[in-house]
Amino acid sequence: MTTFITDLFTSIFTPGPTPTLLVATNVSFAALQLVFLVLLVLTYSIHFIILSFLCGGLWWSINWFAAELEVAKQIEKEKKEREQAEESDNDEEKHWRKRERSAEDSGTETEGGEDRVSPAEEHRRVSMATTLQPEDAEGGIRKRRSLGSSTGDLSTDSEWDKVEEADTQR
Repeated sequence: MTTFITDLFTSIFTPGPTPTLLVATNVSFAALQLVFLVLLVLTYSIHFIILSFLCGGLWWSINWFAAELEVAKQIEKEKKEREQAEESDNDEEKHWRKRERSAEDSGTETEGGEDRVSPAEEHRRVSMATTLQPEDAEGGIRKRRSLGSSTGDLSTDSEWDKVEEADTQR
């Protein structure tokens, strides 16, 4: 009994739900439910039924929350283990990459022509890059409007001028 009380006091300063704290919580809620049952039998008041339901809901929610925290801890632990395993795999990959680079540097491997592009494809790419101009509805090339050659349609000053003219005419 003394070890339980000592563990209970030390669990107060430990983050998260500890097994000792959960046992104490469950025992306390069970005792409260028993008190509500005794008071219901003695007084026949519906208030104790309502309080018992509220107590049961709170009791269930505390246990649910403690279980969710435990699941979150497990997920976090698995995530860290995976990251550590990936780091060790990355170390192995780095080792193999170094070996591959040294093999490439030695000139023993031949280069493949997989990245070669046909002359027609190369011509198409070049012609598309040089003729990327917006076309209007007739198919011709239209000139883009520059910011310096604006007619004032985008300016807010012209809008305010119109408002001032309308006010002065009134």
